[in-house]
Amino acid sequence: MARLTAVDSTTATGKAKQLLDAVQAKLKITPNMTKVMANSPAVLESYLSFSGALAGGALDAKLREQIALEVAELNGCEYCLSAHTTIGKMVGLNHAEIEAGRDGKSDTPKTAAALQFVRELVTKKGRLGNAEVEAVRNAGFNDGEIAELIANTVLNIFTNYFNNTTDVDIDFPKVSLRKAA
Repeated sequence: MARLTAVDSTTATGKAKQLLDAVQAKLKITPNMTKVMANSPAVLESYLSFSGALAGGALDAKLREQIALEVAELNGCEYCLSAHTTIGKMVGLNHAEIEAGRDGKSDTPKTAAALQFVRELVTKKGRLGNAEVEAVRNAGFNDGEIAELIANTVLNIFTNYFNNTTDVDIDFPKVSLRKAA
């Protein structure tokens, strides 16, 4: 059971209602994570703005979902792992790509380099050196795309920490973590 109350969109008021209604209109569902974030409209609005901006970036939806899967597995977030497995299928990832993404792997060298970069970013808490940046650059990512790899990683760390701390009820088909966090 969630440690913070999920805001009911039918009884919400003000900015929380406006934001939850926008989520419902866009996704046709209102995920529990957004209902819990709505306790602070500033938190929910930040999340929606950040994720919306990155959705319009250079990285394609498949790579963004593979990043989300890897970061969820690394941070032990079953909510995000479950959500991004579902979303990953919706954007065209197949079962093998989803499973590989959870391990930070890909058959595509450029994607594999991105996921290795993300893994190092998470495990080294952002303290990467020239070698890691050059490796992802040599795989074909430009400076803007590298910035987006970092931003997508940070966005997912935020949602992982939020969901792990608040223990949001999983409202997607549940996917269990491979290893204990």
